[in-house]
Amino acid sequence: MSSHDSAWQRPRGGKLRGLSFHQCLLAAFLLITAVLGGAAAQAMFALEHVALQGRQASQDAAALTAQVQRLAERTVAMERSARQFLVLDDSSLRERYQGAWADARATQAVLAELMGDAVSQPLLAEWVTQAGAAWEVLQGPARARGAALKRLTPLFARLHRLNELLTEHSQQAMDRRSDAVLAELEQQRNLISGLVLGAIALAGLLALGFGHWLLRPLAHVEAVIGRMGDNRFDEPIAVGGPADLRRLGRQLEWLRQRLATLESDKTRFVRHISHELKTPMASIREGAALLRDGVAGPLTADQTEIVRILGDNSMALQRQIEDLLRYQTLASDSQQLQRRATDLPALLARIVDDQRLLWQARGLDVRVEAPPCVAVVDGEKLGVVLANLLVNAVRFSPPGGRITLALGQGEGKVRIDCVDGGPGVATEDAERIFDPFYQGRNQAPGARRGSGIGLSIVREIVQAHGGSCRLLPAERGAHFRIEIPHAT
Repeated sequence: MSSHDSAWQRPRGGKLRGLSFHQCLLAAFLLITAVLGGAAAQAMFALEHVALQGRQASQDAAALTAQVQRLAERTVAMERSARQFLVLDDSSLRERYQGAWADARATQAVLAELMGDAVSQPLLAEWVTQAGAAWEVLQGPARARGAALKRLTPLFARLHRLNELLTEHSQQAMDRRSDAVLAELEQQRNLISGLVLGAIALAGLLALGFGHWLLRPLAHVEAVIGRMGDNRFDEPIAVGGPADLRRLGRQLEWLRQRLATLESDKTRFVRHISHELKTPMASIREGAALLRDGVAGPLTADQTEIVRILGDNSMALQRQIEDLLRYQTLASDSQQLQRRATDLPALLARIVDDQRLLWQARGLDVRVEAPPCVAVVDGEKLGVVLANLLVNAVRFSPPGGRITLALGQGEGKVRIDCVDGGPGVATEDAERIFDPFYQGRNQAPGARRGSGIGLSIVREIVQAHGGSCRLLPAERGAHFRIEIPHAT
């Protein structure tokens, strides 16, 4: 087992620190639930507080009404007892007056506590004074009872008026308490609304924060897998976030190193085997040529046909070996860029002119749409990209067809489109059209099958520039678009 295998199987750094993705997700949900639950609990307590105040206000209002009514009844009882005493001269009636007066004083004490305002205190004090004056009248000599009745009338009239004033003040006190309860209710409503809105906003921020923190490593993992799928193993992989995602990042780093090693071994093997095949293949071609030229003696017709087949296939195999070597060389050199300011319209014009004999031989119309544009790129390697796209379009275009090369720029990128009128790319080939040595289903009629490395070289060079190469949907033909950043 290799060292990479052992690194994958045992955790690095001992025991993993931190929480896993599921634990972080659970913690996020619990925290958001706690925020919303706290707001709900605060709202419940606030409503309970207002409800208690409302109940207390209702009880105080009922007690205040009852005490005011009781004071009025005691006043009537005192007046009746006093007048009967002055008329009948019965001491029990004066004692009844005294008892009603004592009951009235107890009622006044309750009223003073319930009303609790500075306005009602003078009224209650005056009530006590008037009731005391009436008692003094009852204490007078029997011979002055007639005058006592006259003195008693205004006193009780004032007592009744004081009862009316106390009733009004009690009503005002109840109104003030009701207003206070309503104000408290409104205040609590505003508080609850603020708490709910604040809790929702905080929960949203927490959800966004946790979502960003948890999903960013997943997006990084997705990008890493995409890079490895494009055979780009040059960047180390370091995934942050929860413990299990960090562990996944370490496994992906192991996989990157392993794939990079395998890719290097594959490249070295292909390069070596290609060089090893060139020498015997040259000998086979030379031998076939000698036989064809009759150096070893005359050949029969069947032997001549066999030699021809042998020569043609050895030539085809020689071209395949040379294509393979050329692809390996270009793939290796594509990562070494010599960037400089390049006039892209002039580069396009040069590439089209270099291929003029090829596209004119097929009667094609090649159009270039290139407004002025300068980009910092490797002009030589970008020329290889444009040449491969143009040759591919010429190969698949029908005689007399049109090829369009369009140049554009925007958002810090250079965009080059190549559109032809050929059979296009089959849907099942779209995902693999840029893979090395892949031959699509739709081939140009009568043309020699290519090596399948042209578009692979295009992708290698464009990705080395930090750009992208895509096959876009088209009603007819193939539409390739390359985008390269760092336009000036």
